[in-house]
Amino acid sequence: MLEVRWDGGMHAMPVAIAALLVAVLAGCTGQPERAGSPAPVPTPTVTAEPTADPLTVGPVQPVGGPVTIVGGLAAPWSMVPLDDGSTLISERDSGLIKELLPDGSLREVAQVAGVVASGEGGLLGLEYVEDGPWLYAYFTAASDNRIVRFELSGRSGSYSLSDSRDILTGLAKAGNHNGGRIKLGPDGMLYATVGDAGAPNVAQDPAALNGKILRMELDGSAPADNPFPGSLVYSYGHRNPQGLAWDRDGQLWAAEFGQDTWDEVNMIVAGANYGWPVVEGASDDPAFVSPVYQWATDDASPSGLVWTRDTFFMAALRGERIWAIYPSPGSTQAVEWFTGVYGRIRDVVPGPNGSLWVLTNNTDGRGSAREGDDRILQVELAPLAEG
Repeated sequence: MLEVRWDGGMHAMPVAIAALLVAVLAGCTGQPERAGSPAPVPTPTVTAEPTADPLTVGPVQPVGGPVTIVGGLAAPWSMVPLDDGSTLISERDSGLIKELLPDGSLREVAQVAGVVASGEGGLLGLEYVEDGPWLYAYFTAASDNRIVRFELSGRSGSYSLSDSRDILTGLAKAGNHNGGRIKLGPDGMLYATVGDAGAPNVAQDPAALNGKILRMELDGSAPADNPFPGSLVYSYGHRNPQGLAWDRDGQLWAAEFGQDTWDEVNMIVAGANYGWPVVEGASDDPAFVSPVYQWATDDASPSGLVWTRDTFFMAALRGERIWAIYPSPGSTQAVEWFTGVYGRIRDVVPGPNGSLWVLTNNTDGRGSAREGDDRILQVELAPLAEG
C-alpha cells in the first residue's frame, strides 16, 4: 500500500467508508509502503450518506481469481458496455469495432474508415450516448487526431454504424502522447483527453487543444459555461491523460502518464493548470494543481480509470497491475492488485452484478502476449475487509 498526502478539497465520504479505510487499509493486501512516503493523515468524521443498494456502495476490493470473458483480441483499447448486455470494443491497429455478445461470442460491427495506426495512434476511445443513439470514436487519421460520431443501429447481435460525422478535427498527432479517452459526463457533455503529441510546451498554451482535457457539446461546439469563453479547453498543463471518471458527487478525475518520474491521478477543476511541462508530479508552486496521488512510472503508466462502488480502479500498462484508489479527506490510499499476472492493463469498466471488467493490452507491440491474449477479465468485488 502506498500513501500520498492530499490537502485539496474533497466531497464528503460516507462515514462508514472513511472509518473502514482508517481501520483496515493497511492490512487489506499486505502490500508494502514505498520508502519515504508521508505518514498517514487521520480521516475526520463526516456526514453519512445512506444508500440501499449493496452493489453500489463501497469501498470494495477484488476477491478471488479473475475469469476470462473473451480472448483473442488484437491491441484492444476501449470497452463500452451497452444497455442490452453487449459490449463494444475498439482495436487500435485494425480500426475494428467489435461486439462482445452476452453469450461470450464476438462479431465485427465495422471498420472505422480513415484510421491510420502508427505507434500509439489508431482507433482509441469509444463512447455510447443513448440519446442518439450514437457511438463516438477518437482516432488517429492521416493528418490529425479526431473525434467522429456514428448513428448506432440494431440490437445485441446485429449492431451497425452509419457513415461518420466529424465532431472535432485538427488535433495534433504523433507516434505517442495522443491521449484518446472520450467520456460522456453527468452534465451531458462530452469530455476528451488530448495528449501533447510530443510537443510539451503546447500543454501550457490555453489557445491550443493539445495537452488538455476538453469539454464539448455533443455536436462538438463549446459550451457557454466552459472556463475559457468560446474554447473547448476545460483544463490544461497535461502530458498524456488517458483516464476519465466521475465520483459519486459528480467530481471529474483523470489519470495521466508522467515522463520519467511521476504518473498522476488528478481531481480536475475547470480552468486549472496541472503543470506539465514545468512540473511533473506534486509542486509547491501555487500556479499549478498538484496530483491527488502519484506513482513512480515503473508502477503505473495509467490508462483507463473507473469509479464503481465508491472506489476508483485504474489500469496500469507498464506497471502491469490494477490500482484500487480510495480518496478521502486529507489522505488518499492506493492498493495494487494482480501485479505482473496478466501483463499490461489498458481499460477498466463496471461489469455485471457489481463486478469489474479488465482489458489487457499485450498484443500492441509493447507487451509480452500470453496464450489467449488479449482478453477481457471479470473480477469479482467485495467490501473492503481486514486481512
